[in-house]
Amino acid sequence: MELPSCVREGEAPWKKMSKEELQTQYSPSKWAIHREAEETLKTFSQIGEQATKKARASRKNLLGVAYGDHEAEKLDIYFPMGESEVWPLFMFIHGGYWQSGSKDQSAFVVNPLTGQKVAVVIVGYDIAPKGTLDLMVDQVTRSISFLQKQFPRNEGIYLCGHSAGAHLATMMLLTDWTKQEVTPNLKGLFLVSGIYDLEPIIHTTMNESLSLTLEAAQRNSPQLLLEATQTQPGDPAAQVLVIVGQQDSPEFKRQSKNFYKMLLQKGWNASFEEFQDVDHFEIVWNLTREDFELTQVILKTIFQES
Repeated sequence: MELPSCVREGEAPWKKMSKEELQTQYSPSKWAIHREAEETLKTFSQIGEQATKKARASRKNLLGVAYGDHEAEKLDIYFPMGESEVWPLFMFIHGGYWQSGSKDQSAFVVNPLTGQKVAVVIVGYDIAPKGTLDLMVDQVTRSISFLQKQFPRNEGIYLCGHSAGAHLATMMLLTDWTKQEVTPNLKGLFLVSGIYDLEPIIHTTMNESLSLTLEAAQRNSPQLLLEATQTQPGDPAAQVLVIVGQQDSPEFKRQSKNFYKMLLQKGWNASFEEFQDVDHFEIVWNLTREDFELTQVILKTIFQES
């Protein structure tokens, strides 16, 4: 397969970087400005664990719901207050470079959204080295199919992925749902600080656990897959928000802007937003606050579309 023009040799900016520069660009914690890198990562984990503990204690929930046979193929489902069983479903897919993180420390947005009559689902999947990227994509696909079958009267499924999770959420735009025997009621995607062209990752230490080959990287790169599709309108029912933090690295911003432009070119209902004064991690841990700008964007999007 010939590479699309956006990544042909000599044209992609990352191809001109030294190995050290590339490593820095794809190390989000190095771009944090309010804390040192190690403290940023520690704080992120602590806030995620605290939010999850609070959500499990204060919200009606079903924990560890199996959507498949693998040990990691489980969902945590948090319900709004009240008797109704018809709500929008917000699915959060955690990041961690496909090799760290867990649903057990990712319930950042549960309390703000369930307080506004949105059910929240946190997705578990096999991280590397146990899980391959192909498996992760398949697991997220099956988790969405499972949820649609369990809650067929939902008022829309909204996917939100952070970093590597944004990549996995984006792959759902390219899924052939006929193979799943159900078409999910996908209404929106919130892609937060994602990676859409995986080839640069091959040349960093992040690939030590992933073991990505060039072929696997291209096969799982939404930027390349979308560019290779015939020009036609995307699903007008789904709104795609591509989001970055002001303190994300230039490469993360470049990837997000390029993917946003490709979505527009292919006819998707897409928008791009850069949130000020937050880094790659703060933009997610602030989702614990209902008054945070991104939380408000999520709520407005859901209830405008519902």
